[in-house]
Amino acid sequence: MVGEQVVLLDDEGRAVGVADKATVHGARTPRHLAFSCYGFDEAGRLLVTRRSRRKRTFPLMWTNTCCGHPGPGEPPEEAVHRRLADELGMTPTDVRPALPDFSYRASFDGVEENELCPVFLCTLQGEPRPDPAEVEEWQWWSWPRFLEAVANPASGLSPWARLQAPLLAELGEHPSLG
Repeated sequence: MVGEQVVLLDDEGRAVGVADKATVHGARTPRHLAFSCYGFDEAGRLLVTRRSRRKRTFPLMWTNTCCGHPGPGEPPEEAVHRRLADELGMTPTDVRPALPDFSYRASFDGVEENELCPVFLCTLQGEPRPDPAEVEEWQWWSWPRFLEAVANPASGLSPWARLQAPLLAELGEHPSLG
């Protein structure tokens, strides 16, 4: 049985192959395609999630709403819909790109991320029904509270959220209103 596949990329972001996700993330991770999503409710609150303790990469870190990897041939917007349904039992509306060229590298506990990771914004309704294999816990935060956590090294936020949030803040006072 073939596991989840990720799209491997060259330095210019062109697809150069695929690999099993379970074998890709390690001490030296090849560059691959991912995404991050920031989901806001109609009141403008951000759904912040804490990664499951069972996750191999960055367990128990607080982060944005959802992250994942588009499969081979899967548009990133479709991957956002799929992962929000799988991880949180939610259906987003108004999925839109915010940082289409975001890229980063980060390491934690001997596991490296090396991703071209477009960042999306969306609107969410209702309350999440998280998959415990993916999400340990969740909270609705105001955007200013999230930015305060980004600025606090002891907040336990993921490295990608710390890099993405200031760029999102530059887009306007509140990214969900864009």
